[in-house]
Amino acid sequence: MIRVVLPAHLRTLARVDGEVQLDIDGQVTATAVLDALEARYPTLRGTIRDQSTKKRRAFVRFFACEQDLSHEPADAALPDEVTSGKEPFLIIGAMAGG
Repeated sequence: MIRVVLPAHLRTLARVDGEVQLDIDGQVTATAVLDALEARYPTLRGTIRDQSTKKRRAFVRFFACEQDLSHEPADAALPDEVTSGKEPFLIIGAMAGG
């Protein structure tokens, strides 16, 4: 079971409270997590990554185990702590401005 934490505005859009839990078969990657998340919550399609290119949107960041995974290859395996459910995969809306 993979635990995913969404920012408040995406939780509202998906109509969920707290963490989302997903079952993923095979290798657990950011791509696999996002595919499962968008399949379960279709209203999130296009909000985290571009629908056609599947690239992460500029002001969205991915974190796990106190590490910024935003610039890691999308098909790289996520840390064991995430795949075991010990740590969540965090999707964060980056802040800009001053």
